[in-house]
Amino acid sequence: MGFSVRELAAATPATRDRYVDLLRVASLAVVVLGHWLMAAVSGDGQVGNLLAVVPELQVVTWVFQVMPVFFFVGGFSHALAHRSRPAYAAFLRARLQRLLRPTMVFVGVWGAAALVLQLSGADGGLTGVALRLVTQPLWFIGIYLAMVAFTPPLLRLHERYGWGAFAGLVGAAVLVDVLRFAADVPFVEFLNFAFVWLAVHQLGFLRADGMIRRPALLAGAGLVGATALVALGPYPLSMVGMPGEKVSNMAPPTLALLCHGLWLVGAVELLKGPGARLVARAGVWRAVVAANGIAMTAFLWHLTAMLGVYGAMLGFGAGLPAPASGAWWAQVPLRFAAAAVLTAALVAAFRRFEAPGPIRRDGGSAPLAALGITLALLGILGLSATGLGGLLEGHTATLIAFEVTAPAAVAMALVGWLLVERPTSRRSR
Repeated sequence: MGFSVRELAAATPATRDRYVDLLRVASLAVVVLGHWLMAAVSGDGQVGNLLAVVPELQVVTWVFQVMPVFFFVGGFSHALAHRSRPAYAAFLRARLQRLLRPTMVFVGVWGAAALVLQLSGADGGLTGVALRLVTQPLWFIGIYLAMVAFTPPLLRLHERYGWGAFAGLVGAAVLVDVLRFAADVPFVEFLNFAFVWLAVHQLGFLRADGMIRRPALLAGAGLVGATALVALGPYPLSMVGMPGEKVSNMAPPTLALLCHGLWLVGAVELLKGPGARLVARAGVWRAVVAANGIAMTAFLWHLTAMLGVYGAMLGFGAGLPAPASGAWWAQVPLRFAAAAVLTAALVAAFRRFEAPGPIRRDGGSAPLAALGITLALLGILGLSATGLGGLLEGHTATLIAFEVTAPAAVAMALVGWLLVERPTSRRSR
């Protein structure tokens, strides 16, 4: 039996940290709006990046690159969840049920569409760009899966060493960048996909235990560190990836991005008081509850909606002004409104796959669950790299140091998901 948003909001325990829920929704909303804004589609259907067209805007990524906030909130939630359900397999299933199911539906729908489009020869122009772009945000889900997988051992390290466990991850990230930039060690930079994001995730553990007592110091140290690294080191200004750049702060993550994460975490902690008062209002809390119930579905489909709007404009002959021109900026509110409407329609169609199912208490096989989440995260990261274009030609992309095709990535993700969702045996029940 389902419950309405009003009933769920009214049933919220007084002990729940509603500010964390607000941060989760707000950070994903900023990511969605940022993607919609950065896409600069020209009249011939070419998709560029607004930050490349207007490089001066790259400085705003120091505020609006908010993925560190989402991963920080994830660490907080994972600490509480694991303590309430310490069995590894049960913890994985409980955390991943609302993540992998809508993701695999998204992959299935777009995979089928990609095959139809390629077989019919309709995979050129903006359609071909869409097949390449729509899977790119899946990197976030792959990284999030890794965070869930590493929560139990890293939470134990946190409980033993506190800030020392966080410092160890930071030290590892520093060493990776030194080996990368000073010693030119090949492939070592990919380790910072783990060390940088897990360090930010570890800050969530510290928050869960009330150990972030001086957020202003954290924010100041992060801001000063990021500024110094960008000004004096090999790090670019933008905190999001830019087309054609030799070094990206995002892929793989750098020490500059880690400092940026510290600055943002400190900043949102400084805003905790007014944020908590805001979300304590009944209407605001109901909106947050409603948004949390569809957040992953909206994230998965928001690029589809945006590209659908641009495709409709091109198809109906609507004018597409030159990116960053006055007419282009004037058109932004209309494009955003249209993308929001189309996203809402897609959410209405697919939201049921995000609905939580029954929770199994017995957990099942921990080794199988660990294998499942490993395959799922590798498959999803691989699909993020390959896109869905060129399925029949065997198009490949590099995943860390290995070549992967989209069909192989889909197969890994599917098998991994099935292993995580694997029903427990009669004996274990």
